[in-house]
Amino acid sequence: MSFLEFIKNIFTYSEESPLIFTRFFFWGFFAIVLLGYCFVHKRFALRSLYLLIVSLFFYYKSSGFFFLLLIFNTLFEYFVGLSLYKSKSEIYRKLLLAFSIVVNLFILSYFKYTYFFTSVINDLFGTNLVAYNYLADFSNLLTGSHFDTSRIFLPVGISFYTFQTMSYTLDIYKRKLEPVKNIIDFGFYVAFFPPLVAGPIVRAADFIPQIYKKFQLSRYEFGLAVFMILKGLIKKITIGDYIAVNFVDRIFSNPEMYSGFESFMAMLGYSLQVYVDFSGYTDIAIGVALLMGFRLRQNFNSPYKATNCGEFWKRWHMSLSSWLKDYLYIPLGGNRNASVGTWVNFALILGIFALLAASFWVSIGLLIFGVFIISLMFIFPKSKKNIITNINLMITMLLGGLWHGSSWNFMIWGGLNGIGIVVYKFWRKISPWEKYNNVLATVWKIALTFGFVTFTRVFFRAPDYDTAATMLHRIWNNFSPEVIPAVMAGYYKVWLLMLFGFITHWLSNKFKDKWRDKFINAPHWSQVLIAVAIIFMVYQSICSEMQAFIYFQF
Repeated sequence: MSFLEFIKNIFTYSEESPLIFTRFFFWGFFAIVLLGYCFVHKRFALRSLYLLIVSLFFYYKSSGFFFLLLIFNTLFEYFVGLSLYKSKSEIYRKLLLAFSIVVNLFILSYFKYTYFFTSVINDLFGTNLVAYNYLADFSNLLTGSHFDTSRIFLPVGISFYTFQTMSYTLDIYKRKLEPVKNIIDFGFYVAFFPPLVAGPIVRAADFIPQIYKKFQLSRYEFGLAVFMILKGLIKKITIGDYIAVNFVDRIFSNPEMYSGFESFMAMLGYSLQVYVDFSGYTDIAIGVALLMGFRLRQNFNSPYKATNCGEFWKRWHMSLSSWLKDYLYIPLGGNRNASVGTWVNFALILGIFALLAASFWVSIGLLIFGVFIISLMFIFPKSKKNIITNINLMITMLLGGLWHGSSWNFMIWGGLNGIGIVVYKFWRKISPWEKYNNVLATVWKIALTFGFVTFTRVFFRAPDYDTAATMLHRIWNNFSPEVIPAVMAGYYKVWLLMLFGFITHWLSNKFKDKWRDKFINAPHWSQVLIAVAIIFMVYQSICSEMQAFIYFQF
C-alpha cells in the first residue's frame, strides 16, 4: 500500500472497518486526539471547536455521510432552543416544541421504522409497498454518487443523540435550562464522541456546565479512566465477542438444529453477552471522556443483582431508564394521575394490536379488555391511582421496547418486562415472604429476577417471533439431557468464560472496589505493565468475526 493510499484510507469511510473502540485504529486516533488536546485544553472556545471537529470526524468514520444528519439535528435543535427561551407567547412555545418533537420523531421513524410500518400496512391492506431511500436518491442526483436506493440504513447511534437533543429542548421549554449561546459549544455537547454512538445518554444539565470548567484530572481519576477502559475491553472482546461468535450466535441463527439444553445455555449466554457488550462500551466511553476531563454518568449498577424487575431497570442502562421516567412516564401521569397522553397512548396501543391481529374476535377481546380496565377505576375508586400507575408503566415499557427495535419481538419483550414490574408491585403487597431479607431469600429473589429477565431476552435477541418460539419450544420439549456431557466438553472454553463473567458480576461491590482502588493507587510502572498484559490478552482473544456493539443498532 502506497503512502497516498494509506492517507486516503484514513480519511475515507469504510463500512467494513468503522472507527470503533475495539479496533487498533481507534487507539491511534485517540492518542493523536490527546496530543492535540494538550495544546488546546486551556482555552475553552478552542477546546470546544477542536473536540467538535474531532467528534464529527469520528462519527463520519463510524457512520459515513450520516454525519450530515447529526449536523442538521444539531443546528435545528440549537435554533429551536434559542427561540423557545426568547419567546413570551405560550402558544408559540407549545407549537415550536410540538414541531421539534414531530421533526425528531419523523427522522427517527423514517430510518428506524420504515420497514416495520411498510410491513404492517402491506399485511393489513394487502398492498405491495416497498421502502425507498429518498435521501440516497437525492444524494445520487446531487453528488453523482451510487448509493443503494432500495435499502434504508440505520445511522449509528441515532436514537441516542436524538433523545439527547430532545431532552435539551424539553428542559428549555420547562424553563429548567438556559440555552447554550454558542453554537460551537452546543455542537460539541451533541457530537462529543465517547458516548455518541451507543450512550450513555448525556443530559445537557450534567454536561454543558463542564464545557466552561478548567481541565482537571487527578491521579485517582487518571487511574480510574485507565481502569474503566481496560475493564470495558475485557468485557466486550474477551468475554462478549468470544461467547457470541463461538456459541450464542450459532444457536440463535438455527435453533432447530440444536437441543433444548443448548438453547437454554445460549439464552443464559446471551444474557451475559448483552450485558458485557453494552456495559463494556459505556465503561470505555466513561474512561475515554474522563481522560479529557469530562465526567459521564454511570450507566450500569450490577443489574443482575436486582431482586425484582423494577429494581433491575433502575440498575440497567440507567441513562435510558431515567430518560424514559422523566420524559415519558412522568408526563403520562406517573404514579399520580392520568394525562391525556395516557389515554391516547392506551387507545393507540390497543388499536394497533387489534388491527395487526386481523381477527374480529381478537379485536373484540382487546376492546373488552380496554373497557374492563377503565371500568375497574369506577368499581374500585380507591384503586384508581394504582391502576393508572400500572397503565403508565405498561405504556412506558411497550414504547421502550419499540425504541429498541422495529419489530413485534421488541414490543413483546417490552410488554413482558412491563408485566413483570406490575405483577411484582401487586405481589409485594400480598406476599408474606417479602419481609424476609436473609441471604437465602435474597439469593432466591435474585435468581427469580435473573431467570425472568433472561427468558424475556429470547425475544430481544431472536431475529423474529418464529425463532424465539422455536427456541422456547425446544427448551420445553427437547431438552435432551443425554447430550449434556458432550456439549459441556465441546464448549468448555465458552462455559469457563461465562462462569468467570457471572462470578465477577455477582461479587460484592466492596470486593470489586477494593481491587479497583489497588490498581488506581499502584505505581505508574505497574499500571503500565498490567495494561500491556491485559491489552495483549484481550487482542489475542479477538475472533476473526469482530462483533459490532449490540447497541449500535439503536
